[in-house]
Amino acid sequence: MSGIGRASVLIGAGTIVSRLTGLLRTIVLVAAIGSISSAGDAFAVANQLPNNIYAIISTGLLTAVVVPQIIKAAAHADGGQAFISKLFTLGTMGLLISTALAMIAAPLLVQVYASRFTEDQLALSTAFAYWCLPQIFFYGLYALLGEILNARRVFGPYTWAPIVNNIVSIAGFAGFIVLFGGPQTAVSAWTPLMTATLAATATAGIVVQTVVLAFFWRRAGLTLRPDFQWRGVGLRHIGRLAGWTFLMVVAGQLAGIVQTNVLSGASGEDPAIFASQNAWLLFMLPYSIIVLSIGTPYFTQLSEHAAAGRHEEVRADIVRSIRTLGLFIVVAAVALAVAAVPASRIFTNGPEQAAAVAPVLLCYLLCLVPLAVLFVVQRTFYAYNDTRTPFFFTLIQCALVTGGALAAGAVLGPAFLAAGVALTQSLASIVQVVIAAVLLHRRLGGIGTAQWLPALLRFSLASLPAAGAGFLAYVLTGGYFGWTSTNALTGALGAALVGGVVLVVYLGILALFRAPELAPALALGRRFLPRR
Repeated sequence: MSGIGRASVLIGAGTIVSRLTGLLRTIVLVAAIGSISSAGDAFAVANQLPNNIYAIISTGLLTAVVVPQIIKAAAHADGGQAFISKLFTLGTMGLLISTALAMIAAPLLVQVYASRFTEDQLALSTAFAYWCLPQIFFYGLYALLGEILNARRVFGPYTWAPIVNNIVSIAGFAGFIVLFGGPQTAVSAWTPLMTATLAATATAGIVVQTVVLAFFWRRAGLTLRPDFQWRGVGLRHIGRLAGWTFLMVVAGQLAGIVQTNVLSGASGEDPAIFASQNAWLLFMLPYSIIVLSIGTPYFTQLSEHAAAGRHEEVRADIVRSIRTLGLFIVVAAVALAVAAVPASRIFTNGPEQAAAVAPVLLCYLLCLVPLAVLFVVQRTFYAYNDTRTPFFFTLIQCALVTGGALAAGAVLGPAFLAAGVALTQSLASIVQVVIAAVLLHRRLGGIGTAQWLPALLRFSLASLPAAGAGFLAYVLTGGYFGWTSTNALTGALGAALVGGVVLVVYLGILALFRAPELAPALALGRRFLPRR
Protein backbone atom coordinates (compact mmCIF):
# COMPACT_ATOMS: atom_id res chain seq x y z
CA MET A 1 0.00 0.00 0.00
CA SER A 2 2.90 2.40 0.64
CA GLY A 3 3.95 2.03 -3.00
CA ILE A 4 0.41 2.83 -4.14
CA GLY A 5 0.31 5.77 -1.73
CA ARG A 6 3.54 7.24 -3.08
CA ALA A 7 2.46 6.71 -6.69
CA SER A 8 -0.96 8.23 -5.97
CA VAL A 9 0.62 11.33 -4.45
CA LEU A 10 3.06 11.68 -7.36
CA ILE A 11 0.25 11.39 -9.90
CA GLY A 12 -2.11 13.49 -7.80
CA ALA A 13 0.36 16.34 -7.32
CA GLY A 14 1.16 16.39 -11.02
CA THR A 15 -2.52 16.24 -11.90
CA ILE A 16 -3.34 19.15 -9.57
CA VAL A 17 -0.66 21.37 -11.11
CA SER A 18 -1.65 20.20 -14.60
CA ARG A 19 -5.32 20.92 -14.02
CA LEU A 20 -4.67 24.30 -12.42
CA THR A 21 -2.53 25.38 -15.37
CA GLY A 22 -5.19 23.86 -17.61
CA LEU A 23 -7.81 26.05 -15.94
CA LEU A 24 -5.64 29.10 -16.59
CA ARG A 25 -5.19 27.99 -20.20
CA THR A 26 -8.96 27.80 -20.69
CA ILE A 27 -9.48 31.17 -18.96
CA VAL A 28 -7.09 32.78 -21.45
CA LEU A 29 -8.74 30.93 -24.35
CA VAL A 30 -12.19 32.15 -23.26
CA ALA A 31 -10.79 35.68 -23.13
CA ALA A 32 -9.60 35.21 -26.72
CA ILE A 33 -12.68 33.64 -28.34
CA GLY A 34 -15.52 33.90 -25.81
CA SER A 35 -17.42 31.14 -24.02
CA ILE A 36 -20.83 31.43 -25.70
CA SER A 37 -19.95 32.45 -29.26
CA SER A 38 -20.03 31.23 -32.86
CA ALA A 39 -16.25 31.46 -33.26
CA GLY A 40 -15.70 29.67 -29.95
CA ASP A 41 -17.89 26.77 -31.03
CA ALA A 42 -16.10 26.61 -34.41
CA PHE A 43 -12.73 26.26 -32.67
CA ALA A 44 -14.15 23.81 -30.12
CA VAL A 45 -15.28 21.40 -32.85
CA ALA A 46 -11.94 21.55 -34.70
CA ASN A 47 -9.78 21.19 -31.61
CA GLN A 48 -11.95 18.34 -30.33
CA LEU A 49 -11.33 16.19 -33.42
CA PRO A 50 -7.78 15.10 -32.44
CA ASN A 51 -8.97 14.64 -28.86
CA ASN A 52 -11.58 12.18 -30.07
CA ILE A 53 -8.93 10.16 -31.90
CA TYR A 54 -6.78 10.32 -28.77
CA ALA A 55 -9.69 8.90 -26.77
CA ILE A 56 -9.85 5.94 -29.13
CA ILE A 57 -6.11 5.35 -28.89
CA SER A 58 -5.67 5.89 -25.16
CA THR A 59 -8.88 4.66 -23.55
CA GLY A 60 -9.89 2.30 -26.31
CA LEU A 61 -6.62 0.53 -26.92
CA LEU A 62 -3.75 1.36 -24.60
CA THR A 63 -5.32 1.34 -21.15
CA ALA A 64 -7.46 -1.70 -21.87
CA VAL A 65 -4.95 -3.78 -23.80
CA VAL A 66 -1.36 -2.58 -23.75
CA VAL A 67 -0.78 -2.18 -19.99
CA PRO A 68 -1.82 -5.77 -19.10
CA GLN A 69 0.19 -7.12 -22.07
CA ILE A 70 3.34 -5.19 -21.08
CA ILE A 71 3.02 -6.49 -17.52
CA LYS A 72 2.88 -10.04 -18.91
CA ALA A 73 5.80 -9.36 -21.26
CA ALA A 74 7.90 -8.22 -18.29
CA ALA A 75 8.28 -11.90 -17.40
CA HIS A 76 10.21 -12.52 -20.64
CA ALA A 77 13.97 -12.98 -20.52
CA ASP A 78 14.61 -9.49 -21.92
CA GLY A 79 12.14 -7.84 -19.53
CA GLY A 80 9.71 -7.16 -22.38
CA GLN A 81 12.03 -4.91 -24.41
CA ALA A 82 11.51 -6.70 -27.73
CA PHE A 83 7.73 -6.69 -27.28
CA ILE A 84 7.67 -2.97 -26.45
CA SER A 85 9.90 -2.04 -29.41
CA LYS A 86 7.67 -3.94 -31.81
CA LEU A 87 4.55 -2.44 -30.25
CA PHE A 88 5.96 1.10 -30.36
CA THR A 89 6.98 0.76 -34.02
CA LEU A 90 3.57 -0.58 -34.99
CA GLY A 91 1.81 2.18 -33.04
CA THR A 92 3.89 4.93 -34.62
CA MET A 93 3.13 3.69 -38.14
CA GLY A 94 -0.57 3.49 -37.34
CA LEU A 95 -0.56 7.04 -35.98
CA LEU A 96 1.12 8.43 -39.10
CA ILE A 97 -1.45 6.80 -41.35
CA SER A 98 -4.37 7.89 -39.15
CA THR A 99 -3.17 11.50 -39.09
CA ALA A 100 -2.74 11.62 -42.88
CA LEU A 101 -6.24 10.22 -43.46
CA ALA A 102 -7.77 12.68 -40.99
CA MET A 103 -6.07 15.63 -42.70
CA ILE A 104 -7.50 14.55 -46.05
CA ALA A 105 -10.97 14.17 -44.57
CA ALA A 106 -10.93 17.41 -42.54
CA PRO A 107 -13.91 19.12 -44.28
CA LEU A 108 -15.99 15.98 -44.00
CA LEU A 109 -15.12 15.48 -40.32
CA VAL A 110 -16.21 19.03 -39.43
CA GLN A 111 -19.45 18.58 -41.36
CA VAL A 112 -20.13 15.31 -39.56
CA TYR A 113 -19.68 16.87 -36.12
CA ALA A 114 -21.45 20.18 -36.71
CA SER A 115 -24.01 19.80 -39.46
CA ARG A 116 -26.12 22.67 -38.12
CA PHE A 117 -23.35 25.27 -38.35
CA THR A 118 -23.72 28.11 -40.82
CA GLU A 119 -21.53 28.03 -43.94
CA ASP A 120 -19.16 30.62 -42.49
CA GLN A 121 -18.86 28.65 -39.25
CA LEU A 122 -18.13 25.44 -41.17
CA ALA A 123 -15.43 27.20 -43.20
CA LEU A 124 -13.77 28.66 -40.09
CA SER A 125 -13.97 25.34 -38.24
CA THR A 126 -12.41 23.52 -41.21
CA ALA A 127 -9.55 26.03 -41.33
CA PHE A 128 -8.96 25.44 -37.62
CA ALA A 129 -9.07 21.67 -38.21
CA TYR A 130 -6.20 21.69 -40.73
CA TRP A 131 -3.99 23.21 -38.03
CA CYS A 132 -5.31 21.03 -35.19
CA LEU A 133 -5.46 17.55 -36.75
CA PRO A 134 -1.65 16.95 -36.65
CA GLN A 135 -2.19 16.70 -32.90
CA ILE A 136 -3.45 13.16 -33.54
CA PHE A 137 0.08 11.86 -34.12
CA PHE A 138 1.56 13.58 -31.08
CA TYR A 139 -1.39 12.77 -28.80
CA GLY A 140 -1.10 9.12 -29.76
CA LEU A 141 2.68 9.05 -29.33
CA TYR A 142 2.28 10.68 -25.93
CA ALA A 143 -0.35 8.12 -24.90
CA LEU A 144 1.76 5.19 -26.11
CA LEU A 145 4.88 6.37 -24.30
CA GLY A 146 2.93 7.25 -21.18
CA GLU A 147 1.11 3.94 -20.84
CA ILE A 148 4.36 2.04 -21.33
CA LEU A 149 5.91 4.12 -18.54
CA ASN A 150 2.86 3.49 -16.31
CA ALA A 151 3.09 -0.23 -16.93
CA ARG A 152 6.73 -0.09 -15.84
CA ARG A 153 5.63 1.79 -12.66
CA VAL A 154 7.13 5.09 -13.80
CA PHE A 155 4.02 7.19 -13.11
CA GLY A 156 5.27 10.76 -12.79
CA PRO A 157 6.26 11.96 -16.30
CA TYR A 158 2.93 11.03 -17.91
CA THR A 159 1.16 13.21 -15.36
CA TRP A 160 3.57 16.15 -15.31
CA ALA A 161 4.23 16.56 -19.06
CA PRO A 162 0.85 18.26 -19.81
CA ILE A 163 1.93 21.19 -17.63
CA VAL A 164 4.40 22.20 -20.35
CA ASN A 165 1.59 21.99 -22.91
CA ASN A 166 -0.52 24.34 -20.81
CA ILE A 167 2.32 26.84 -20.41
CA VAL A 168 2.93 26.94 -24.18
CA SER A 169 -0.81 27.36 -24.83
CA ILE A 170 -1.20 30.12 -22.23
CA ALA A 171 1.66 32.07 -23.80
CA GLY A 172 0.30 31.57 -27.31
CA PHE A 173 -3.30 32.48 -26.48
CA ALA A 174 -2.13 35.53 -24.53
CA GLY A 175 -0.08 36.55 -27.55
CA PHE A 176 -3.20 36.20 -29.70
CA ILE A 177 -5.06 38.63 -27.41
CA VAL A 178 -2.16 41.12 -27.56
CA LEU A 179 -2.09 40.96 -31.37
CA PHE A 180 -5.78 40.81 -32.20
CA GLY A 181 -7.72 41.70 -29.04
CA GLY A 182 -10.49 39.66 -27.51
CA PRO A 183 -12.86 38.10 -27.21
CA GLN A 184 -13.16 37.56 -30.99
CA THR A 185 -16.63 36.03 -31.08
CA ALA A 186 -17.88 36.90 -34.59
CA VAL A 187 -16.96 34.43 -37.35
CA SER A 188 -16.75 37.25 -39.92
CA ALA A 189 -13.92 38.94 -37.98
CA TRP A 190 -11.44 36.06 -38.37
CA THR A 191 -8.51 36.29 -40.79
CA PRO A 192 -6.16 33.47 -41.90
CA LEU A 193 -3.41 34.87 -39.64
CA MET A 194 -5.73 34.86 -36.62
CA THR A 195 -6.79 31.29 -37.40
CA ALA A 196 -3.20 30.08 -37.78
CA THR A 197 -2.03 31.83 -34.60
CA LEU A 198 -4.72 30.30 -32.38
CA ALA A 199 -4.81 26.77 -33.78
CA ALA A 200 -1.05 26.43 -34.26
CA THR A 201 -0.60 27.39 -30.62
CA ALA A 202 -2.92 24.55 -29.56
CA THR A 203 -0.95 22.07 -31.68
CA ALA A 204 2.46 23.35 -30.55
CA GLY A 205 1.53 22.63 -26.94
CA ILE A 206 0.82 18.97 -27.74
CA VAL A 207 4.10 18.64 -29.67
CA VAL A 208 6.15 20.02 -26.77
CA GLN A 209 4.28 17.81 -24.29
CA THR A 210 5.23 14.70 -26.26
CA VAL A 211 8.88 15.72 -26.64
CA VAL A 212 9.17 16.32 -22.89
CA LEU A 213 7.75 12.86 -22.12
CA ALA A 214 10.32 11.24 -24.41
CA PHE A 215 13.15 12.61 -22.25
CA PHE A 216 12.03 10.37 -19.37
CA TRP A 217 12.19 7.17 -21.39
CA ARG A 218 15.43 5.93 -19.80
CA ARG A 219 13.69 5.73 -16.41
CA ALA A 220 11.72 2.73 -17.68
CA GLY A 221 15.00 0.82 -18.05
CA LEU A 222 14.27 0.07 -21.70
CA THR A 223 16.20 0.44 -24.93
CA LEU A 224 13.73 1.41 -27.63
CA ARG A 225 14.55 0.75 -31.29
CA PRO A 226 12.50 0.48 -34.50
CA ASP A 227 11.40 -3.11 -35.04
CA PHE A 228 9.20 -4.05 -38.00
CA GLN A 229 9.36 -7.79 -37.30
CA TRP A 230 5.89 -8.08 -35.79
CA ARG A 231 5.60 -11.85 -36.01
CA GLY A 232 5.48 -13.43 -32.57
CA VAL A 233 4.45 -10.29 -30.75
CA GLY A 234 0.94 -11.64 -30.24
CA LEU A 235 -0.81 -9.23 -32.58
CA ARG A 236 -3.67 -11.66 -33.17
CA HIS A 237 -4.36 -11.86 -29.44
CA ILE A 238 -3.98 -8.10 -29.02
CA GLY A 239 -6.19 -7.57 -32.06
CA ARG A 240 -8.98 -9.64 -30.52
CA LEU A 241 -8.79 -7.64 -27.31
CA ALA A 242 -8.44 -4.30 -29.07
CA GLY A 243 -11.27 -5.09 -31.46
CA TRP A 244 -13.86 -4.92 -28.69
CA THR A 245 -12.41 -1.81 -27.08
CA PHE A 246 -12.12 -0.15 -30.47
CA LEU A 247 -15.78 -0.82 -31.16
CA MET A 248 -16.66 0.37 -27.66
CA VAL A 249 -14.94 3.72 -28.05
CA VAL A 250 -16.22 4.15 -31.60
CA ALA A 251 -19.74 3.70 -30.22
CA GLY A 252 -18.98 6.44 -27.70
CA GLN A 253 -17.68 8.71 -30.45
CA LEU A 254 -20.83 8.13 -32.51
CA ALA A 255 -22.91 9.15 -29.50
CA GLY A 256 -20.67 12.21 -29.12
CA ILE A 257 -21.26 13.14 -32.76
CA VAL A 258 -25.01 13.12 -32.15
CA GLN A 259 -24.55 15.29 -29.04
CA THR A 260 -22.35 17.80 -30.85
CA ASN A 261 -24.75 18.05 -33.78
CA VAL A 262 -27.66 18.67 -31.43
CA LEU A 263 -25.68 21.33 -29.55
CA SER A 264 -24.56 23.02 -32.78
CA GLY A 265 -28.16 24.18 -33.23
CA ALA A 266 -27.82 26.38 -30.12
CA SER A 267 -24.51 27.94 -31.16
CA GLY A 268 -24.30 31.72 -30.90
CA GLU A 269 -26.43 33.14 -28.08
CA ASP A 270 -26.87 30.14 -25.76
CA PRO A 271 -24.58 27.54 -24.13
CA ALA A 272 -23.53 25.11 -26.85
CA ILE A 273 -20.42 23.13 -27.77
CA PHE A 274 -17.61 25.22 -26.24
CA ALA A 275 -19.61 26.01 -23.08
CA SER A 276 -20.41 22.29 -22.64
CA GLN A 277 -16.75 21.40 -23.09
CA ASN A 278 -15.79 23.91 -20.40
CA ALA A 279 -18.45 22.57 -18.02
CA TRP A 280 -17.09 19.07 -18.69
CA LEU A 281 -13.59 20.37 -17.92
CA LEU A 282 -14.79 21.53 -14.50
CA PHE A 283 -16.51 18.19 -14.00
CA MET A 284 -13.31 16.34 -14.90
CA LEU A 285 -11.18 18.36 -12.47
CA PRO A 286 -12.03 16.25 -9.37
CA TYR A 287 -12.23 13.10 -11.50
CA SER A 288 -8.70 13.61 -12.80
CA ILE A 289 -7.18 14.63 -9.49
CA ILE A 290 -8.89 11.98 -7.38
CA VAL A 291 -9.87 9.04 -9.57
CA LEU A 292 -6.89 8.95 -11.92
CA SER A 293 -4.24 9.68 -9.30
CA ILE A 294 -5.49 7.05 -6.87
CA GLY A 295 -6.98 4.62 -9.38
CA THR A 296 -4.06 4.34 -11.83
CA PRO A 297 -1.61 2.72 -9.36
CA TYR A 298 -4.44 0.47 -8.17
CA PHE A 299 -5.02 -0.64 -11.77
CA THR A 300 -1.38 -1.62 -12.19
CA GLN A 301 -1.46 -3.63 -8.93
CA LEU A 302 -4.86 -5.12 -9.76
CA SER A 303 -3.55 -6.23 -13.18
CA GLU A 304 -0.62 -7.96 -11.51
CA HIS A 305 -2.93 -9.81 -9.09
CA ALA A 306 -5.28 -10.81 -11.92
CA ALA A 307 -2.39 -12.06 -14.07
CA ALA A 308 -1.19 -14.21 -11.15
CA GLY A 309 -4.71 -15.60 -10.57
CA ARG A 310 -4.97 -14.09 -7.07
CA HIS A 311 -8.70 -13.40 -7.25
CA GLU A 312 -9.18 -12.73 -3.55
CA GLU A 313 -6.60 -9.98 -3.73
CA VAL A 314 -8.36 -8.56 -6.79
CA ARG A 315 -11.60 -8.37 -4.82
CA ALA A 316 -9.76 -6.69 -1.96
CA ASP A 317 -8.26 -4.20 -4.43
CA ILE A 318 -11.74 -3.37 -5.70
CA VAL A 319 -13.10 -2.72 -2.22
CA ARG A 320 -10.12 -0.62 -1.08
CA SER A 321 -10.00 1.47 -4.22
CA ILE A 322 -13.75 2.25 -4.31
CA ARG A 323 -13.87 3.14 -0.62
CA THR A 324 -10.80 5.36 -0.91
CA LEU A 325 -12.04 7.02 -4.09
CA GLY A 326 -15.54 7.39 -2.63
CA LEU A 327 -14.45 9.35 0.42
CA PHE A 328 -12.84 12.01 -1.77
CA ILE A 329 -15.12 12.00 -4.81
CA VAL A 330 -18.40 12.40 -2.88
CA VAL A 331 -17.30 15.61 -1.18
CA ALA A 332 -15.80 16.88 -4.46
CA ALA A 333 -19.12 16.38 -6.27
CA VAL A 334 -21.08 18.14 -3.54
CA ALA A 335 -18.64 21.04 -3.21
CA LEU A 336 -18.61 21.66 -6.97
CA ALA A 337 -22.40 21.46 -7.11
CA VAL A 338 -22.84 24.07 -4.37
CA ALA A 339 -20.24 26.30 -6.05
CA ALA A 340 -21.60 25.73 -9.57
CA VAL A 341 -22.19 29.42 -10.40
CA PRO A 342 -18.84 30.86 -9.23
CA ALA A 343 -17.04 27.85 -10.73
CA SER A 344 -18.79 28.44 -14.07
CA ARG A 345 -17.80 32.11 -13.90
CA ILE A 346 -14.19 30.98 -14.36
CA PHE A 347 -14.90 30.00 -17.97
CA THR A 348 -17.48 32.61 -18.97
CA ASN A 349 -17.44 36.28 -19.92
CA GLY A 350 -20.04 37.54 -17.40
CA PRO A 351 -22.42 36.65 -14.53
CA GLU A 352 -25.32 35.99 -16.90
CA GLN A 353 -23.28 33.47 -18.87
CA ALA A 354 -22.15 31.80 -15.62
CA ALA A 355 -25.76 31.38 -14.54
CA ALA A 356 -26.60 29.93 -17.97
CA VAL A 357 -23.74 27.40 -17.89
CA ALA A 358 -24.09 26.33 -14.21
CA PRO A 359 -27.06 23.99 -14.90
CA VAL A 360 -24.91 22.16 -17.46
CA LEU A 361 -22.26 21.54 -14.80
CA LEU A 362 -24.88 20.42 -12.25
CA CYS A 363 -26.31 17.89 -14.69
CA TYR A 364 -22.87 16.43 -15.38
CA LEU A 365 -22.10 16.17 -11.65
CA LEU A 366 -24.92 13.65 -11.13
CA CYS A 367 -22.68 10.91 -12.52
CA LEU A 368 -19.35 11.86 -10.92
CA VAL A 369 -19.54 9.26 -8.12
CA PRO A 370 -20.91 6.49 -10.40
CA LEU A 371 -18.08 7.13 -12.88
CA ALA A 372 -15.53 6.67 -10.11
CA VAL A 373 -17.01 3.24 -9.42
CA LEU A 374 -17.05 2.50 -13.15
CA PHE A 375 -13.34 3.33 -13.36
CA VAL A 376 -12.57 0.47 -10.99
CA VAL A 377 -15.13 -1.99 -12.36
CA GLN A 378 -14.27 -1.50 -16.02
CA ARG A 379 -10.53 -1.76 -15.49
CA THR A 380 -11.01 -4.98 -13.54
CA PHE A 381 -12.50 -6.49 -16.69
CA TYR A 382 -9.46 -5.20 -18.60
CA ALA A 383 -7.11 -6.77 -16.05
CA TYR A 384 -8.66 -10.15 -16.91
CA ASN A 385 -8.23 -9.44 -20.64
CA ASP A 386 -12.00 -9.18 -21.01
CA THR A 387 -12.79 -6.31 -23.36
CA ARG A 388 -15.94 -7.94 -24.77
CA THR A 389 -18.13 -7.41 -21.69
CA PRO A 390 -17.29 -3.69 -21.33
CA PHE A 391 -18.24 -3.23 -24.97
CA PHE A 392 -21.78 -4.44 -24.38
CA PHE A 393 -22.54 -2.44 -21.24
CA THR A 394 -20.97 0.64 -22.86
CA LEU A 395 -23.05 0.08 -25.99
CA ILE A 396 -26.18 0.33 -23.85
CA GLN A 397 -24.91 3.60 -22.39
CA CYS A 398 -24.15 4.98 -25.86
CA ALA A 399 -27.62 4.09 -27.08
CA LEU A 400 -29.16 5.90 -24.10
CA VAL A 401 -26.89 8.93 -24.64
CA THR A 402 -27.86 9.10 -28.31
CA GLY A 403 -31.56 8.75 -27.65
CA GLY A 404 -31.39 11.27 -24.81
CA ALA A 405 -29.58 13.88 -26.91
CA LEU A 406 -32.09 13.53 -29.75
CA ALA A 407 -34.98 13.79 -27.28
CA ALA A 408 -33.44 16.90 -25.70
CA GLY A 409 -33.03 18.45 -29.14
CA ALA A 410 -36.68 17.76 -29.97
CA VAL A 411 -38.17 18.96 -26.67
CA LEU A 412 -35.93 21.70 -25.23
CA GLY A 413 -35.28 25.21 -26.40
CA PRO A 414 -31.75 26.54 -27.10
CA ALA A 415 -31.34 28.00 -23.59
CA PHE A 416 -31.75 24.60 -21.88
CA LEU A 417 -30.43 22.34 -24.62
CA ALA A 418 -26.89 21.91 -23.26
CA ALA A 419 -28.19 21.10 -19.76
CA GLY A 420 -30.63 18.56 -21.20
CA VAL A 421 -27.86 16.81 -23.15
CA ALA A 422 -25.69 16.71 -20.02
CA LEU A 423 -28.55 15.30 -17.93
CA THR A 424 -29.30 12.47 -20.34
CA GLN A 425 -25.59 11.58 -20.44
CA SER A 426 -25.44 11.37 -16.65
CA LEU A 427 -28.53 9.18 -16.44
CA ALA A 428 -27.13 6.88 -19.13
CA SER A 429 -23.82 6.59 -17.23
CA ILE A 430 -25.63 5.64 -14.01
CA VAL A 431 -27.41 2.80 -15.84
CA GLN A 432 -24.06 1.71 -17.29
CA VAL A 433 -22.42 1.51 -13.86
CA VAL A 434 -25.22 -0.62 -12.41
CA ILE A 435 -25.05 -3.11 -15.29
CA ALA A 436 -21.23 -3.25 -15.18
CA ALA A 437 -21.16 -3.89 -11.42
CA VAL A 438 -23.71 -6.69 -11.70
CA LEU A 439 -21.76 -8.39 -14.49
CA LEU A 440 -18.45 -8.17 -12.63
CA HIS A 441 -20.12 -9.51 -9.47
CA ARG A 442 -21.25 -12.57 -11.43
CA ARG A 443 -17.83 -13.10 -12.97
CA LEU A 444 -15.80 -12.91 -9.75
CA GLY A 445 -18.41 -14.38 -7.44
CA GLY A 446 -18.67 -11.08 -5.61
CA ILE A 447 -16.93 -7.69 -5.66
CA GLY A 448 -17.42 -6.73 -2.01
CA THR A 449 -20.51 -4.61 -2.67
CA ALA A 450 -21.64 -5.06 0.95
CA GLN A 451 -18.39 -3.37 2.01
CA TRP A 452 -18.11 -0.43 -0.37
CA LEU A 453 -21.75 0.50 -1.07
CA PRO A 454 -22.61 1.30 2.59
CA ALA A 455 -19.43 3.38 2.74
CA LEU A 456 -20.61 5.44 -0.22
CA LEU A 457 -23.98 5.93 1.48
CA ARG A 458 -22.25 7.11 4.68
CA PHE A 459 -20.17 9.59 2.70
CA SER A 460 -23.33 10.87 0.96
CA LEU A 461 -25.16 11.40 4.26
CA ALA A 462 -22.18 13.24 5.72
CA SER A 463 -22.09 15.48 2.66
CA LEU A 464 -25.67 16.79 3.15
CA PRO A 465 -25.01 19.11 6.13
CA ALA A 466 -21.69 20.00 4.53
CA ALA A 467 -23.58 21.09 1.41
CA GLY A 468 -25.87 23.23 3.57
CA ALA A 469 -22.90 24.94 5.18
CA GLY A 470 -21.32 25.56 1.78
CA PHE A 471 -24.52 27.06 0.40
CA LEU A 472 -24.77 29.35 3.42
CA ALA A 473 -21.22 30.54 2.75
CA TYR A 474 -22.21 31.24 -0.88
CA VAL A 475 -25.24 33.24 0.24
CA LEU A 476 -23.15 35.25 2.71
CA THR A 477 -20.78 36.25 -0.13
CA GLY A 478 -23.75 37.81 -1.93
CA GLY A 479 -24.76 34.81 -4.02
CA TYR A 480 -25.32 35.50 -7.70
CA PHE A 481 -25.07 39.26 -7.11
CA GLY A 482 -21.96 39.01 -4.92
CA TRP A 483 -18.25 39.39 -5.55
CA THR A 484 -17.86 35.76 -6.69
CA SER A 485 -19.47 36.66 -10.04
CA THR A 486 -17.28 39.69 -10.75
CA ASN A 487 -14.65 37.98 -12.92
CA ALA A 488 -12.83 34.69 -13.47
CA LEU A 489 -10.42 35.22 -10.56
CA THR A 490 -13.15 36.03 -8.03
CA GLY A 491 -15.15 33.09 -9.37
CA ALA A 492 -12.22 30.78 -8.66
CA LEU A 493 -11.71 32.28 -5.19
CA GLY A 494 -15.43 32.00 -4.42
CA ALA A 495 -15.56 28.38 -5.57
CA ALA A 496 -12.49 27.61 -3.43
CA LEU A 497 -14.09 29.29 -0.40
CA VAL A 498 -17.38 27.43 -0.74
CA GLY A 499 -15.57 24.15 -1.44
CA GLY A 500 -13.33 24.65 1.57
CA VAL A 501 -16.32 25.11 3.87
CA VAL A 502 -17.94 21.96 2.49
CA LEU A 503 -14.73 19.97 2.97
CA VAL A 504 -14.13 21.10 6.57
CA VAL A 505 -17.69 20.30 7.67
CA TYR A 506 -17.64 16.97 5.80
CA LEU A 507 -14.38 15.84 7.42
CA GLY A 508 -15.63 17.00 10.81
CA ILE A 509 -18.76 14.87 10.52
CA LEU A 510 -16.77 11.81 9.43
CA ALA A 511 -14.38 12.33 12.35
CA LEU A 512 -17.30 12.73 14.78
CA PHE A 513 -18.73 9.38 13.71
CA ARG A 514 -15.26 7.79 13.44
CA ALA A 515 -15.52 6.70 9.84
CA PRO A 516 -12.93 3.91 9.37
CA GLU A 517 -11.91 5.25 5.94
CA LEU A 518 -10.92 8.65 7.31
CA ALA A 519 -7.55 7.77 8.87
CA PRO A 520 -5.96 6.19 5.76
CA ALA A 521 -7.43 8.96 3.60
CA LEU A 522 -5.91 11.67 5.80
CA ALA A 523 -2.60 9.80 5.77
CA LEU A 524 -2.72 9.88 1.98
CA GLY A 525 -3.61 13.57 2.06
CA ARG A 526 -0.68 14.39 4.36
CA ARG A 527 1.68 13.05 1.72
CA PHE A 528 0.78 16.07 -0.41
CA LEU A 529 2.00 18.48 2.29
CA PRO A 530 5.62 19.70 2.12
CA ARG A 531 8.00 18.07 4.57
CA ARG A 532 9.93 20.15 7.08
